[in-house]
Amino acid sequence: MSNESSRGNVGFIEKHGLWSDEQRAAAEDLRVRIEKEGISRIRIGWVDQHGLIRGKTLLVPDFLRSLVDGRDLQGALLLMDTTNNPVKPFFADGGGLGIEEIEGMSDTVIVPDPLTFKLVPWSAGSGWILSDMYYTNGRPSSLCTRSIMRKQVDELARRGYTYTAGLEVEFYITKLLDPKLSPESSGWPPEPPEVEAIAHGFQYLTDSRNDEIEHILLPLQDAILGLGLPLNSMEDEWGPGQCEFVFDIAQGLEAADNMVYFRTAIKQVCRRMGYHATFMARPGLPNFFSSGWHLHESLTDVETGENTFVSEGSDYLSELGQHFVGGVLEHANEASIFATPSVNGYKRYKPHSLAPTNASWTSENRGALIRVIGQPGDKHTHIENRAGEPMANPYLYMASQIVAGLDGVDRKVDPGPASTGDPYASGKPPLPRNLYQAVEALKNSDLYRRAFGDGFVDYYASMKEFEMDRFMGEVTEWEHREYFEMY
Repeated sequence: MSNESSRGNVGFIEKHGLWSDEQRAAAEDLRVRIEKEGISRIRIGWVDQHGLIRGKTLLVPDFLRSLVDGRDLQGALLLMDTTNNPVKPFFADGGGLGIEEIEGMSDTVIVPDPLTFKLVPWSAGSGWILSDMYYTNGRPSSLCTRSIMRKQVDELARRGYTYTAGLEVEFYITKLLDPKLSPESSGWPPEPPEVEAIAHGFQYLTDSRNDEIEHILLPLQDAILGLGLPLNSMEDEWGPGQCEFVFDIAQGLEAADNMVYFRTAIKQVCRRMGYHATFMARPGLPNFFSSGWHLHESLTDVETGENTFVSEGSDYLSELGQHFVGGVLEHANEASIFATPSVNGYKRYKPHSLAPTNASWTSENRGALIRVIGQPGDKHTHIENRAGEPMANPYLYMASQIVAGLDGVDRKVDPGPASTGDPYASGKPPLPRNLYQAVEALKNSDLYRRAFGDGFVDYYASMKEFEMDRFMGEVTEWEHREYFEMY
């Protein structure tokens, strides 16, 4: 195919005014860079509702056309759950969602964001770029989660703020023994791989444990730094082969993009080396401890560059910071589904588990939902939300925080006194105990219906209800052990 036959929509980006001046300039620089550096193919990715990158690998002529025309992508991806089960009938009116533009499995158009371009360190000659989804008439997809976060970042900018976030992510690396690729194992979903631990666990932050797996960590470090991500540290966590990677702060969409690139890079590089990495919150393996994603966040003043959460008095946080926390706490239940979107993730929420069970806030206590890090006058003061699971879609997790926090700021919500003593015994409102409760909280949320739209809230709730119903329809090992012999 010549570069004039790109499967996009001719002149789509300019016709609908989809790029900023900064993006247009970055696109021109990218065209030059591709030729100068001998890049031969580019992975153009769109992040789906589950936080996974979907997309295509384009050769250079077609990619250059995508910088003008966008690129086609099946709208059917919007209707699939985590295992690609169709949640709605593809050929129903409006794709089962009442959206005319995706009727009949119609294509959408994904538009690459030139500001996200990376070289792929482990695939010579490959580039990588993220995109936003539009319908073929130029209307932004109301179901594109990156666009949902962009809207909230733009609202912050209108008010004179930038969202600043740091990532602290736990995950497991295991040695791949059997990938289970036989036809018999290739069901829907496929059988999980057989693995073994790469090191013993339960020796938290042990230097020797880290050294045991340095031959794995160093290629991961090279890959992450090669992507330009702000890696800060690599640590030995609690479980066998459990790691924690911590990143320095980034702002706005870049913070969420970094999480997507990081997770995908870890899985791909590990697999190439014969290992399996998982960001599943609680793997079903003996002696494997839960993993979390702790989201560090604050608001920065656009004009001064100052951290607006810094207290100039004796309080832990500034007045704005306290109101932000008040909003996050007040809306913690309805936002839970964005921080913990899987059936499995709620198995983290146990007393004294280092994961929260209620909507409490404290200073320097890891058992609360919101932990304040910093002292009065400390320019690095920020809050840490400890509810997240590593699988969470970062655009939805971060956008939900912005929405809740700004609502707290607008209404001057008082978070109440910071909890002291045992946060698990604080008496604060409990968080959802399972995905069903989280879905119900979201469905009843006026705030997120206003911010994300009724269509998206109903869509996302139905997606998760379908997933939960599939889970409830399966007979678990626990049930079989409990009842089969005795009854």
